Amino acid sequence: MEGGIHPADASAFRTCFSLAWKNPYVLRLAFSAGIGGLLFGYDTGVISGALLYIRDDFKAVDKKTVLQESIVSMAVAGAIIGAAVGGWLNDRYGRRTAILIADFLFFIGAIVMATAPNPALLIVGRVFVGLGVGMASMTAPLYISEASPAKIRGALVSTNGFLITGGQFLSYLINLAFTKAPGTWRWMLGIAGLPALLQFILMLVLPESPRWLYRKGREEEAKAILRKIYPAEDVEQEIQDLKESVDKENQERASSEKINFVQLLETKTVRRGLIAGVGLQIFQQFVGINTVMYYSPTIVQLAGFASNRTALLLSLVTAGLNASGSVVSIYFIDRTGRKKLLIISLCGVVISLGVLTAVFKETTSHSSAVSAIETSHFAAYTCPDYSSAGSSAVWDCMKCLKASSPDCGFCASPTDKLLPGACLISNDTVKDVCRGEHRSWYTRGCPSRYGWLALVGLALYIIFFSPGMGTVPWIVNSEIYPLRYRGVCGGIAATANWISNLIVAQSFLSLTQAIGTAYTFLIFGVISFVALFFVLIYVPETKGLPIEEVEKMLEMRVLQFKFWKKRPDTSTKNQA
Repeated sequence: MEGGIHPADASAFRTCFSLAWKNPYVLRLAFSAGIGGLLFGYDTGVISGALLYIRDDFKAVDKKTVLQESIVSMAVAGAIIGAAVGGWLNDRYGRRTAILIADFLFFIGAIVMATAPNPALLIVGRVFVGLGVGMASMTAPLYISEASPAKIRGALVSTNGFLITGGQFLSYLINLAFTKAPGTWRWMLGIAGLPALLQFILMLVLPESPRWLYRKGREEEAKAILRKIYPAEDVEQEIQDLKESVDKENQERASSEKINFVQLLETKTVRRGLIAGVGLQIFQQFVGINTVMYYSPTIVQLAGFASNRTALLLSLVTAGLNASGSVVSIYFIDRTGRKKLLIISLCGVVISLGVLTAVFKETTSHSSAVSAIETSHFAAYTCPDYSSAGSSAVWDCMKCLKASSPDCGFCASPTDKLLPGACLISNDTVKDVCRGEHRSWYTRGCPSRYGWLALVGLALYIIFFSPGMGTVPWIVNSEIYPLRYRGVCGGIAATANWISNLIVAQSFLSLTQAIGTAYTFLIFGVISFVALFFVLIYVPETKGLPIEEVEKMLEMRVLQFKFWKKRPDTSTKNQA
């Protein structure tokens, strides 16, 4: 209910189960809109596995890191445009219409990707999918937030986060299912059109957001929907609160008909809300989450696991932990609070990135040696750079993989991967010869006794990231803006998220090549440390507050540095 603060001991998690029994209509709205989160998550996860097989089919992709990054990041570029346009679509045509358009674009993109005869058309399909994902990323939580009672709003918006991570987990299962099927990656990417089609059908029979309807003067339609959402004793108070909120907005609109960026910055509550909301979205990406989700199998290969299927199988663990973390978030988000979850999350992220930095530093500095005897066993395929270096040169696996004229790979010893191996030309013929002798073939990373520690670091990273930084930024952005500016500000925040996502996705592989995997994770760790202080200073606690109360808190700049202490009941002060 918008008009009051609910008791702190009320468990939104238990209330959700109770609501499923008493009023399944609200959950139907939340989960139908949340399929947009499923699409978002599926696209994030599926490309990580599909990329391994796209490299096998298109040799140009295998040889050019920039082309691999482009296939991943062009969906992000499309999402930037989708999120920006989505803010305008949301305010002008409604949340439901924006979701329908997003589904259509995603469906078209999935078909184009599945049938792409070359990397160029594959990238076009990725752009279409990105447009749909960008719109859905900011519209789904907004729709759920505006169709949810305040006391369980956080838990229901968290279902969108759960469906994002559920979509990522599903994508890894789909990837594994199609590893031996003809067309592998085409099935992986094309099957994404099915949930888009399902949501399109479901949204056709669901109503528009009641708050958007009320704002557009369609009061009776809004009231009819609110009566389905709220218990009978709360409906009239909710309608009255909504009327007051819209009346206030109309007064502001009378003095300034057109929303512009200057106006947003000059309005204190909006400006402070944007600093917190946009800042969280930027830091969510720059702490490195989508390097893990987009390139998880590649990271596993960098840690010393050569097989595509093994890399996918081990990456499934991180996707599963990510989905589990979202369930944890649903339970704790309205019990513990947004800010505390963020702080705990970031502390864990800093520690886990430190572990990853140490592991990859140790892995690269102690890789298996290249043996002249082992290499001479494959004399016809010896790496030219190794041959020209002479017998006095000391080579190891990492130096072999950095050879570039032509590219070279490391063929491990058949008895023990950690023993000296051979440095050979990298192509399909040599790969088959190496594997034909029951050896492992490495082109991304080197065999290492510390590879399992990298998996532990990735698991810790996901365990800490998912319940906090994974879901809370979207929840805060659905709560923190005044009604009139919510669509535009949500679009700005989502656009900032996608621009940050694009920068990270387009630079990760290049960074690992330029400065090494260890120092790349170190950079993410430093950024995570900065994010921790940002949360402490700029992000308010919005747990259990009606949207009007959030506005008052931003106006008074109650930022609560001592986040562990219980917040006083501001509604009592305001009534005094």
